[in-house]
Amino acid sequence: MDCIFCSIIKGEIPSSKVYENDTVFAFDDINPKAPVHVLIIPKKHIPDINSLDINSSKVLGDIFLAAARVAEIKGIKESGYRVVVNNGPDAGQEVFHLHIHVLGGTHLGLKMDEF
Repeated sequence: MDCIFCSIIKGEIPSSKVYENDTVFAFDDINPKAPVHVLIIPKKHIPDINSLDINSSKVLGDIFLAAARVAEIKGIKESGYRVVVNNGPDAGQEVFHLHIHVLGGTHLGLKMDEF
């Protein structure tokens, strides 16, 4: 059985796509923590940061380039945005498919325990 993010990539679960290229897929979070809250996931299933290897450098670069593109699409490029990665259960990772959160659209302050 695929993870929920793999099912989203395959189109089996609907999502609100924000951006997509050959290696990553970005969509609006269904439980946003800020006015803009987008998740960016690699199309290849990678459970977490600890599962990365030397061959992961392209997808990591693509994830961060996608974050900048998402910020531009969502109109938060100039005002600023936060990029968050939760890695492992104690960090709050709930879906074990590597993903980053792009948050913005308001002053976010320094509180980090909600993502």
